[in-house]
Amino acid sequence: MSYKTLEHATDAIIEVTADNLNDAFKTAGISVIETILDISKVEEKENKKIVVEGKDLKYLLYNWLEEIIILTITEGFAGKRIQVEMNEDDKWRITAEIFGESIDLKKHEFKVEIKSPTFHDMRIEQNEKIVMRYLLDL
Repeated sequence: MSYKTLEHATDAIIEVTADNLNDAFKTAGISVIETILDISKVEEKENKKIVVEGKDLKYLLYNWLEEIIILTITEGFAGKRIQVEMNEDDKWRITAEIFGESIDLKKHEFKVEIKSPTFHDMRIEQNEKIVMRYLLDL
């Protein structure tokens, strides 16, 4: 599982490649945190649990990215590692545990603030690998 940041003039376009949906969503969450701060300096001192739902995979991805942004920017929690469990019944659901610590702007080297994810050019392809592409409004 990996991700790369694609060229864009004012925003961040991220493309995630993973073997399964769990890994894809976990990597997408990490990509958001790494866009905001230096994750290599984060220590796993505490954990947060979150549940995110969506009526389909695109809405789930949007809601997931938004929740990670809120956790990081608004609540001031720097995640280092994410465990994800996904299921689908009448809608998609992610139950996640995020390990990290409270943000220290000097220690974690704040990079950029993400305003929100967008649906613009969002893609989720499920073939031999899962490929997700999304734009983060900076």
